[in-house]
Amino acid sequence: MDLRKQQRRELLFNEVVIMKDYHHKNVVDLYDSYLVDDELWVVMEFLEGGALTDIVTHTRMNEEQIATVCLSVLRALSYLHTQGVIHRDIKSDSILLTSDGRVKLSDFGFCARVSGEVQKRRSLVGTPYWMAPEVISRVPYGPEVDIWSLGVMIIEMVDGEPPYFNEPPLQAMRRIRDNLPPRLKDSQKVSPILRAFLDLMLVREPSQRATAHELLRHPFLKLSGPSSCILPLMRHYR
Repeated sequence: MDLRKQQRRELLFNEVVIMKDYHHKNVVDLYDSYLVDDELWVVMEFLEGGALTDIVTHTRMNEEQIATVCLSVLRALSYLHTQGVIHRDIKSDSILLTSDGRVKLSDFGFCARVSGEVQKRRSLVGTPYWMAPEVISRVPYGPEVDIWSLGVMIIEMVDGEPPYFNEPPLQAMRRIRDNLPPRLKDSQKVSPILRAFLDLMLVREPSQRATAHELLRHPFLKLSGPSSCILPLMRHYR
């Protein structure tokens, strides 16, 4: 990456530092990084399956496949949140796949650490359509923002796009901030157990939102299958 062309080069360094410090089977591995003149070279795991976005925009996922993705992402988030790390940009673009269908979390440029001294953050960062209401309102927030964004990503997996995606970003952000939590376009096409799972994430009051640890015990995740169940989706969009 050419650092001279980066508007916010600190985000690149932030990503490298976070990924070097935290290793988990559902987080993309970073092996090493080098500063060469004005370029940052990063050596990382190659995820040949591409991003989940390619799948959600070209095909429809069944509930086994959705549960399989959610299980992997929640394992990564539970690990990161326990370490005091908030991802702050959960969306299908940030989920990468291996050639055999394993699911890994990537894109740590917007990450933030929280600790005993700094327990909340206030920065307006992330991608508008996936942002939690408290991020948009600029009130102090914690790891709960990742859970809201994961809820929006589930809507993405079912509907093919996040809520308000046909509206300009600022208008969408106002709606997220002021309206009731978004819902699926047709909630009847998913099972009651998936609706119940989603309802625990898209809760306006952050303290009432389920944690990643709590969601890992939800019965919906019992529907998850082996990583190979993702392979037909990858073949379909390719």
